[in-house]
Amino acid sequence: MRMKIYSFLVNRHDGIRIRYHRLHDGADRKGKILSYVYLLWLNFCYYILFCRFLKKAETVQMYERKRLFTKHPESASLSGETGNAERFAEELSQYDVISFDLFDTLIFRPFSEPGDLFYFLGTALGVMDFKRIRMEQEGLARGECRRERGHYEVTVWDIWKQIEREMGISAEKGMEAEQRAEMEFCYANPYMLEVFRRLQDRGKKVIVISDMYLPGAFLQELLEKNGYSGLTGLYVSCDYGKSKHDGTLYGVVKENFSKSERMVHVGDHEHSDVKMGRQWGFDTRHYCNVNKNALLFRPYDMSPMVGGAYRGIVNNHIYCGLGEYSMEYEYGFIYGGLFVLGYCSFIHNYCEKNAVDKVLFLSRDGDILKQVYDELYPDADTEYVYWSRKAAVKLEAEYDKRDYFRRFLYHKLNQGYRIREVLHSMELDFLAEILEREAKDSQWEGDRVPGPGEELTDRNAGLLKRFLERNWSQVLKAYHGQSEAAKAYYGKVLEGIKRAAAVDIGWAGSGAMTLRHLVSGAWGIPCEVVGIVAGTNTVYNDAPEASESFLQSGQLVAYLYSQRHNRDLLKKHDPNKDYNVFWELLLSSPTPQFQGFCQRTSKMPGDACVGLVFGKYDANQDGIREIQRGILAFVKEYREHFRTVPYMFRISGRDAYAPMLVAASYKEKYLKAIEQRFALEIHVD
Repeated sequence: MRMKIYSFLVNRHDGIRIRYHRLHDGADRKGKILSYVYLLWLNFCYYILFCRFLKKAETVQMYERKRLFTKHPESASLSGETGNAERFAEELSQYDVISFDLFDTLIFRPFSEPGDLFYFLGTALGVMDFKRIRMEQEGLARGECRRERGHYEVTVWDIWKQIEREMGISAEKGMEAEQRAEMEFCYANPYMLEVFRRLQDRGKKVIVISDMYLPGAFLQELLEKNGYSGLTGLYVSCDYGKSKHDGTLYGVVKENFSKSERMVHVGDHEHSDVKMGRQWGFDTRHYCNVNKNALLFRPYDMSPMVGGAYRGIVNNHIYCGLGEYSMEYEYGFIYGGLFVLGYCSFIHNYCEKNAVDKVLFLSRDGDILKQVYDELYPDADTEYVYWSRKAAVKLEAEYDKRDYFRRFLYHKLNQGYRIREVLHSMELDFLAEILEREAKDSQWEGDRVPGPGEELTDRNAGLLKRFLERNWSQVLKAYHGQSEAAKAYYGKVLEGIKRAAAVDIGWAGSGAMTLRHLVSGAWGIPCEVVGIVAGTNTVYNDAPEASESFLQSGQLVAYLYSQRHNRDLLKKHDPNKDYNVFWELLLSSPTPQFQGFCQRTSKMPGDACVGLVFGKYDANQDGIREIQRGILAFVKEYREHFRTVPYMFRISGRDAYAPMLVAASYKEKYLKAIEQRFALEIHVD
């Protein structure tokens, strides 16, 4: 009978079921009672008030939307309310006793929620769903503490005794594991550590007041490990059975100091640290919780552990108050760091599983990728190699004439290019004179040939193509020296290598696949080259299936998405909205564009050497360096905090893309604001 009633009230209509479970699931006892009342109200509205819209589930938005700052850095807008460390320490020095909150003030965890620690604890203990269990059992332990002792200030031992009764896990073993995890993951807030050291230099009395279930002896050790040594006092709620929340712990502190001593308390909780501190005679300073604005700006549509770690590291770094960063730096740190870290981990795992001897990072996207990869895997055989779409098209002209004309001619139609300029970009200036002569002659022969001064349009592109085909042997001869130089260059790079991976951003994978064909085919170098790209062509490309045979065969693999995985991203990523440009900007490099290879003769007779031809630099060189600096800073922090947890480097392509999905909110306003600071070259030349 009970199940029939439940089924009627809850499961009969999807809209009612979803609304009810949203309130009911994970609620405490009072919350569950409220959810039952809410369920009855939903049914009353549907059946009595005829609110038929409740029948259907609310529409769930496919992607999160966040209103990001487009005119100034995030760190400048929502940094701490305390000012720089030197000024804040000077202000606090006016007091005789300076008190600090502990967690989220002096000490950070690399998570956006404190409970995220319990994921790792559950893994160590081998218990499924342990985060929910641990939080639930803590609530029960607090309730029991209230009944038996008249307050809620449980110890970690109380919590684990409750878990032991409920599950059978040894309380001693569990408590030790939890304290070990706290000791491993907790780290000093760099801003507050600087403030603390300045106060110590001034000889001030510094104390810590914390509402916490971990004992004072353990917290003392934790603080000292992270640089907070020499405290005058440490007051923890579970040691005294009193809390900041109701103010009684402040009373304990006041009893230990002279009434004449001026005291100030610094903390992130507006009630426990600010309001109650003032009520008990402390001056107070509010330190804005770094995770306060996480819902406004950070993605939550991510796997829980990687998502929590990503948000925690970003929030702690951006909002701690230690510094204000440029928009370019934040673009790298917030939106590029997780991607580059995850991509490098993906590349490494692929190479280990598939016996790849050497990783080739293609210029210029490979610049920051190689820097990060070498930091993560210093023993790997890697090399930054010169390659570009323009170089590849010229070298492959003999084997793929169609792509040659597509990129050099048809991608430039009706854009104001003179044919003389087009020939120059193809490095075929010598043909301009022949073309001009034939153009004059054609006026008499009736077979029109466009002159080099004409603009390249859809009307004369075919005529120019036929002209080039008639002179094809000269075209190939012009590139012969480049091909020989490239062969010598890659022959040296791949000497003794049986299998190499060519890493690029994407999108069709033509760079890696062209290199693969030339190495083992045209140049006869005994090495198999496999291509690794971040993402592939999408449904918006004019050739969405261009690389499908290579992806299916395994000659090319993709990280973020492809036809085989993360198909929602395949449909979201739109090159027509500059999505390719936004991603390429993350991997931009302060190095000149690579134009191609050439043969140069050294001073030694008969000793030919390889020459490299470069073009211009991209605009905003300082901005590009800032992006790279931000990426490197994120990777350094993530690596430092999770160096003992290797599975945290298994970052899925969907998680790596999540920050950029947020950045693409509201018609890509933020991304367009970033793009305007740069001038990326998107054509073949």
